[in-house]
Amino acid sequence: MSRYDWVLPELGPVDQPITASLWHVKRGSRVIEGDAVLEILAGSVTVDLPAPVSGVLIEKLVREEDRITAGQRLAVIEVDADER
Repeated sequence: MSRYDWVLPELGPVDQPITASLWHVKRGSRVIEGDAVLEILAGSVTVDLPAPVSGVLIEKLVREEDRITAGQRLAVIEVDADER
């Protein structure tokens, strides 16, 4: 098993603050690469962020309603070595 630090990607020119608005999964839940895991809000635009890898969400590093920025760590996902 290895750990994957999930960071907020660069979303292009965003002139509004970005907020983590809703986690779609709980800590300890299995996530599948590409499935919606975290909803973010930038101004009036809502975006679902997909899981970057498959594994188990072992730690959430931001809470709902937290302001977040590109490059910030969002969560830690435990993945099997062969899935990285």
